[in-house]
Amino acid sequence: MAEIRSFRGVRYNELLVKDLSSVICPPYDIITPEMAQELHHRSEYNFVRLEYGRQFPPGVSTDDRHTHSAAMLEQWLKLGVLKIDETPAIYLHNHYFIYQGKEYRRRGITTCVRLEEWDRMVIRPHEGTLTKPKDDRLSLLWALQANTSPILVLFDDQGQQVSSLLTLEAQKQPIISLSHATEGSHNIWAITEPEVIKRIGAKLAYKPLYIADGHHRYESALTYQRERRACSGAVSEDEEFNFVVMTLVDFADPGLIILSPHRLVRGILKTTLSELRAKLESFFEVEEWPLSTPGVWQQVDALLAEENTNQVRFILFGLSPEHLLVLRLHDLNTVSQMMPYFHGELYKSLDVSILDHVILEKMLGLSSSEEASLAFSYDIQDAVGQILDQEYQLAFLLSPVKVGEIKAIADAGERMPRKSTYFYPKPPSGLVIHRLG
Repeated sequence: MAEIRSFRGVRYNELLVKDLSSVICPPYDIITPEMAQELHHRSEYNFVRLEYGRQFPPGVSTDDRHTHSAAMLEQWLKLGVLKIDETPAIYLHNHYFIYQGKEYRRRGITTCVRLEEWDRMVIRPHEGTLTKPKDDRLSLLWALQANTSPILVLFDDQGQQVSSLLTLEAQKQPIISLSHATEGSHNIWAITEPEVIKRIGAKLAYKPLYIADGHHRYESALTYQRERRACSGAVSEDEEFNFVVMTLVDFADPGLIILSPHRLVRGILKTTLSELRAKLESFFEVEEWPLSTPGVWQQVDALLAEENTNQVRFILFGLSPEHLLVLRLHDLNTVSQMMPYFHGELYKSLDVSILDHVILEKMLGLSSSEEASLAFSYDIQDAVGQILDQEYQLAFLLSPVKVGEIKAIADAGERMPRKSTYFYPKPPSGLVIHRLG
């Protein structure tokens, strides 16, 4: 059973930091060096200095960067730039944003959740991870002894029982209210009444929690917990390092938007490219869409957004300079046999699984871990632009994974290929921090 509990959040002191929009930052995994530099200039207290680490010359270790961040965290606490809430709370977070010209609100509860090993199926992942990002987050945990950004997690709020409680809380005065030009607007309430917290916890207790975004952070928190236990001897189960901060969002929340991580590839030999179309035609129906066709990009959007279809299809750009190639799979059973045997039928039927295993690995000889040859874009026009600019050779455009597929994969104990989903927008870092010591 999932166990949530309140915590004394650490957050910016608005008496000293007047403009909160100048100090929040994206989570570490989407911060580029150029973005980090801009955030550093935005404010001397921008949270990037803790979340991402100071920019050092090449050769400076990750541990040194995180040690500097830890020293800055202590300095900000000492100066009162950051303050610790007096009363433990769980935090209601309304995130307002615009996507494709439409306004959305995503509602979540930021709370501490007891860490559980994967085999207990209390916390369920849906996506694979890599070692390097986990090592980085583990080093940051040891240095700061704090969760700097919440893990985005989904739950099934049957009958809107949790939502009804949150609606009542949202009628009160928020403790944080800010608007940012690109990050959207945020209202946060501190729920401190023990009885309300108990009721919310009871509604969540017997529900599995599904990690949407933050698999690396969760696995790092598990490792940190094991290491703390190993070096601490007999410790209480109530120690803060037995918990991790999460933002819980209902599966049915209307602001839950999933984007497609389109695949960009380069470094492919000309001979391999020249043979690709024939290989594709062995498994897919290939239809050419001329780029000159009026409204072709609207057709692309419509095709990839189609609901209630079981047909596997992709759009390929780059193989033909004047055409998009629409690929529709002939026979799922044939390609299923080309994927790792230990995966189940649901995994083998996913568009992203077929693309990664059959096209990228088998036909193009790429591995998903080859960072120099493979990149991801969450915007079709950006992906196409990188092909036109000759930064990459091919772009494979995918339909977004559906929420139901995420739940089904996680329930089956499977994991999709890494970078299968992108939840938009990501919760920013710097709103509420959870200290572990």
